[in-house]
Amino acid sequence: MKREELTHYLDDLLESARYRDYCPNGLQVEGRDEVRRIVAGVSASQALIDAAIARGADALLVHHGWFWRGEDGRVTGVRKARLQSLLKHDINLIAYHLPLDGHVEFGNNAQLASHLGWTVEGRFGEQDMGWYGRLLKPASLAELTQGVAEKLQRQPQVIGDAVRQVCRVAWCSGGAQSLFEQAVTLGIDAYLCGEISEQNVHLARESGVAYIAAGHHATERGGIRAVAAHLVQQFGIACEFVDIDNPV
Repeated sequence: MKREELTHYLDDLLESARYRDYCPNGLQVEGRDEVRRIVAGVSASQALIDAAIARGADALLVHHGWFWRGEDGRVTGVRKARLQSLLKHDINLIAYHLPLDGHVEFGNNAQLASHLGWTVEGRFGEQDMGWYGRLLKPASLAELTQGVAEKLQRQPQVIGDAVRQVCRVAWCSGGAQSLFEQAVTLGIDAYLCGEISEQNVHLARESGVAYIAAGHHATERGGIRAVAAHLVQQFGIACEFVDIDNPV
């Protein structure tokens, strides 16, 4: 399919225009016009670019692209090497950040709920990035943590009483520590996101709401993987998800 056809379809599918974001969404680096093979992944690192080159990809589709607000805009060092690799092999870079967190079906948070078997009740926070709901049946924090570790294949960092019963949960993929205080006001028993900051530990202890830091990368694999599978089904195009492991 044509590059413009692909990017316009993804822009519409993920409703990218409705988000105020910290980076440009959609096509970030222009490559060849015809797209026959796509490699998808979480972050546009050199390792993922190398994987795309090795597979003869025409486009790289990611959640974490480039050109972040406040970032040094000079193309030197690592930035030069990454960009040079894409341009040399004429590979398109297509990225969706907040649209791929918030989408009602393909977003990271929707995929977390589906993967973990949680019932969605509503959304909260700026641009409705946070989600809340409940477990299918109550479980202890230890049982919940074990289930999260098995599903996300990563042992989370947990602050809270292991024997406490958890019924209601809130979650937001990636670096969503700042939503924890709002989540506590929802009357939840536990909050899950990708990372944890120093002040979150104290709030968890003092509020009694457990905090589960399940990994930024681990909580954001679901969205890009779901979009990749959708493109295969919708267009019959070759689209392979490549997981470049990240312990954070």
